[in-house]
Amino acid sequence: MPDAVQTQEARTMKAVVFHEHGPVENLSLESVPVPEPGAGDVRIKVAYCALNHLDLWTRDGLPGLKLEMPHIGGSDISGTVDTLGAGTERYGFQPGDRVVVNPGVSCGHCRFCRMGEDPLCDTYHILGEHTRGGYAEYAVVPVRSLMSVPEGVPLKTAAAASLAYQTAYRMVVGRAKLRPRENLLVLGAGSGVSTACIQIGKMLGATVYTITSSDEKMRLAKAIGADHVVDYTKDTEWEKTLYKLSGKRGMDVVVDHVGEATWVKSMRTLGKGGRIVTCGGTTGPKLQLDVRHLFWKGHTVMGSTMANDQEWREVMGLVYAGKLEPVIDTEFGFADLPDAHRRMEEAEQFGKIVIRVAGEPDS
Repeated sequence: MPDAVQTQEARTMKAVVFHEHGPVENLSLESVPVPEPGAGDVRIKVAYCALNHLDLWTRDGLPGLKLEMPHIGGSDISGTVDTLGAGTERYGFQPGDRVVVNPGVSCGHCRFCRMGEDPLCDTYHILGEHTRGGYAEYAVVPVRSLMSVPEGVPLKTAAAASLAYQTAYRMVVGRAKLRPRENLLVLGAGSGVSTACIQIGKMLGATVYTITSSDEKMRLAKAIGADHVVDYTKDTEWEKTLYKLSGKRGMDVVVDHVGEATWVKSMRTLGKGGRIVTCGGTTGPKLQLDVRHLFWKGHTVMGSTMANDQEWREVMGLVYAGKLEPVIDTEFGFADLPDAHRRMEEAEQFGKIVIRVAGEPDS
């Protein structure tokens, strides 16, 4: 009888779930079945999982999003390989290997995937949003989504980088094609994506401008490479200030994932031939656009989602090499995930909020 009890316990794990969309109070720590890897999948023992705005939107409910309940969120997963599914041996991973997960999953063979446009794949989905993610002791992911984490690189760092840094890298490098000595404006300096954009912009030799909401966040933005920082809560005409700071040249590239609240002013900061790129809108999706400025000044408006596999591996390589360093705002324990959601909802963070599921000795 004890053996039967032990076997039953081995099939369950702790996970933070929600049974219906809604407020943070819907999150609860529960015992759920341990997932089994299918063909082409690997089960990961989760060490860390970082938080994204995507987690809040998924919890609240997105139009057309239909989930298996209870849902397990969490896209940024790092940990160790636990169990290999059928057909995964040729990828070279072994139980115990330290890995990070690319949360963007594509089919790998459609016309968009062959073009290197993975996020446009018809079956593209994101772990933690469309399927169960990493806010659990174990997670099942496609083996193609794994990348080894070198010794000396903390798993916490890898988790903090995966989604935000690939999103930033594709926007700044893949889509906007930022060049040395150009002016880059990054909206909302404190988000994980924004801190990544600031660092990538400096790495590429751009002059980086950003706006944020407090003296402390201004200090932190300058510490990671921002050349000019404006507090938009004190300067309501920040777009004019930035234009003057640029010598009336304006911005060559603007990264705006804030949306409705900032879009018009962001467009006004653009110089001739400027490009504005967005990966979302935390303040709302409806944007105003003056077509006269668009054609007369040769502006380009671009959307961007996540990254392709090559871009993800490139930017993670830069993180591993120490050329980019994820900013970690706060580390929460697994049971404190609701508090992490609250911190992000209140926009208190500067950088990534990380959840310690199991952790590791070198963290």
